[in-house]
Amino acid sequence: SRRTLAVETGRSTTTVHRYMTLFGLQPHRSKRFKLSTDAFFIEKVRDIVGLYLNPPNHALVLCVDEKSQVQALERTQPVLPMGLGYVEGITHDDVRHGTTPLFAALDVANGSVITQCKPLHRHQEFLSFLRHVDAQVPQDLDVHLICDNDATHKHARIKAWLAKRPRYHMHYTPTYSSWLNQVERWFGLITQRAIRRDSFDSVADLKRKINAFVEHYNQNPRPFKWTATADSILAKIERLCKVINGTPH
Repeated sequence: SRRTLAVETGRSTTTVHRYMTLFGLQPHRSKRFKLSTDAFFIEKVRDIVGLYLNPPNHALVLCVDEKSQVQALERTQPVLPMGLGYVEGITHDDVRHGTTPLFAALDVANGSVITQCKPLHRHQEFLSFLRHVDAQVPQDLDVHLICDNDATHKHARIKAWLAKRPRYHMHYTPTYSSWLNQVERWFGLITQRAIRRDSFDSVADLKRKINAFVEHYNQNPRPFKWTATADSILAKIERLCKVINGTPH
């Protein structure tokens, strides 16, 4: 705190505050990070960012993942709607009615999503979702899938299915790099707008409301705008590594 620093340095709290503001120091805050140890981190970053900034012709780029354990939480009291002078209110306690994994494929070009709720999160469900995606996308286009290194995405049955469909191209994000997958931003959006702010009396009710949100969202989808180049990302990570190693210059 400013008071503690003032005592330790022999300065006034006003002086400490001025210097902290000047240099942007916030000792009361911290943020989490995890650096990837993927041996092919640079190559994968360049590959995926290249798909975002320079997508191939006559092809779709889909960001694919699943949000596991989406909970059907029923609030113990009705949601208090937002009004003049107060924000929306929800009870701190709830009744849990079960969970469902939510599979999603985000079209990078137009922002639309293909989704399915499944009972479990296994390679069988992921394969079923891929078949669902295959039935939804134009058959004359190549399909580039961006997904993480989860074991369900690399199962032998998944690889066999992809091998029989040469128009599909799989691109794996580096380890600990979910931020490279744009569908994670969409998961954040549906969580904030629909899942976290509602009450569900059953898993079936949760699925209905997820499907209703997706249907409404796809009526006017908006793509997420990716602007960072691979070089800028790698340079930022290099600076972070230098700070961690104590060599900022």
